[in-house]
Amino acid sequence: MLEETSDPSPVLDPDALAGPSAEPRADRPDEAVPNSGDLTVLRALDLGQMQELVAEGGFPAYRAKQLYGWVFGKGVESLDEMKNLPRSMRDWLGARSRIAPLEMIEAKGEENATRKIAWRLDDGSVIESVLMRDEGKGRTGLCISSQVGCAVGCTFCLTGFGGFVRHCTVAEIIGQVLGVRRHLLALGERIHSFVFMGMGEPMLNLGAVIASIRLMTDTEGMAISPRRITVSTAGVVQGIEEFGRAATGVNLAVSLNATTDDVRTSIMPLNSRWPIARLLKACRDFPMATRRRITVEYVLMRGINDSEQDARRLVRLLAPLRCKVNLIMFNPHEELDFQPVEESTLDLFMKILSGAHLTASVRWSKGREIEAACGQLAAHHFGAASA
Repeated sequence: MLEETSDPSPVLDPDALAGPSAEPRADRPDEAVPNSGDLTVLRALDLGQMQELVAEGGFPAYRAKQLYGWVFGKGVESLDEMKNLPRSMRDWLGARSRIAPLEMIEAKGEENATRKIAWRLDDGSVIESVLMRDEGKGRTGLCISSQVGCAVGCTFCLTGFGGFVRHCTVAEIIGQVLGVRRHLLALGERIHSFVFMGMGEPMLNLGAVIASIRLMTDTEGMAISPRRITVSTAGVVQGIEEFGRAATGVNLAVSLNATTDDVRTSIMPLNSRWPIARLLKACRDFPMATRRRITVEYVLMRGINDSEQDARRLVRLLAPLRCKVNLIMFNPHEELDFQPVEESTLDLFMKILSGAHLTASVRWSKGREIEAACGQLAAHHFGAASA
């Protein structure tokens, strides 16, 4: 029987970010699913693995593509929905496998606005996704979580306050996409973009993230264009290097947030391991198509990284890099000891970048009123399980 592999393979130990480096592993994902039992999780299988499963049952080979299409193309949540599969096959699959849809326990926000969605996992842990709506452009984006909690510990982000619990499995990552997409299809809508910017650091769960991306972009299944997917990292250099070698074709975003190592280390402790110069070299070496650019994210915080000198240093740092800058207004919270900048400060910062011919834009966070904006996902408020 096929099973989700139990070999843990993060890029490095999330509990030892400052310790000795571990070998990156993107060949197979970390799939240590609490209480997964002996049933094969269908949402974790690629087409080749489904072909093996179907062959094991003695069913015709073409049934594998039908099964794959039901699971990923249509995103069904029950074997009974697979109407063109014979009952004998559905019964056989039901005794050996499960689809494992996520349980939605809360959805904050109006139906036609930005919404924060909480999902309960098999072990009782909780993760959150955000469906972002740009009403002006009529477009929607989905912010996806890759870990339960976060080990990176950025001091301006709520997610890390609950600590690191575990990695999300492939099925849990894919489940967020399929769950939201199924809901939107019923409303006659679609998701235009997908960003791994939710809870957790994607590069610390690289195997599962890459496997999920391959499922998302497979034309036989979900058929999402790689250009519509972005993976954001706080700057895990080993992960960036390994991610580049995986050649997924998706976009890369890097959260920089400071122009000196002293400041960046104070707000992003992993900078002591991968300082700015090493991070930017990894970005310059990252393989991209000719017209693609890395997105450099810069959260502006009053009195921390918002000076005119910061803006000019940022210009010098990014000059050799094919990139665009995304300035993000800090989202305040009572648990965080930072404040957003004044609009005049933002205008001056933007003027300096634009004057140096850097492509820059301002991200006005959506969902702040429901704590769904950048840096505000914190499922530990639900009392998520830690084991």
